[in-house]
Amino acid sequence: MIELDIPGRGSYQLEHLVFDVNGTLAVDGILLEGVVERITALRAHLNIHLLTADTHGRQDVIDATLGLEAQRIGTSAGKLRYVLDLGADRVVAIGNGANDVGMLRAAALGIAVLGPEGTAADAIDAADIVVPGIITALELLLNPRRIVATLRR
Repeated sequence: MIELDIPGRGSYQLEHLVFDVNGTLAVDGILLEGVVERITALRAHLNIHLLTADTHGRQDVIDATLGLEAQRIGTSAGKLRYVLDLGADRVVAIGNGANDVGMLRAAALGIAVLGPEGTAADAIDAADIVVPGIITALELLLNPRRIVATLRR
C-alpha cells in the first residue's frame, strides 16, 4: 500500500495499480526499457493489474516477462468497470489513450503518460498528473512525496 496525505486534497490509501499496456508500458507490443525493474519494485507496495486490447498480439510475451496476466479489455467502459470493481478510491490508473479516459477519471489518482505512441487529449484532461513517459510515472510511485509536491494546493 502507498499512503499519501496531500494538503488540500485529502488522504489516500492506494492498493492497486492499473495499467493500460500498449502506448503506456509498451510500444508496438514491446515493453519499454526500464519498465520491468520498476514494476518489480512496485509489486512490494501495490497489486499490479494490466488491461489491454492486445493490439499487437504480443501480450502473452509481456505477461511472461512481467510475471502477470493481463485482462483483455480494450474499451473505455470495460476499463472503467474494472477500476470501479477494485474500488476506485484505492486505485492508481496509468494510461495514454482515449479508451483510458474513464479509468483515469475514476481512479483516486490518474496519471496520463506522454509516450512515443502519443496521448489522447481527453486522457490528459482526465488525469490528475501528466508525465513525459512511463519511467517518470513509475518513479513517482516509487517516490510518493513527488506526488504530494505536485498535487498539494
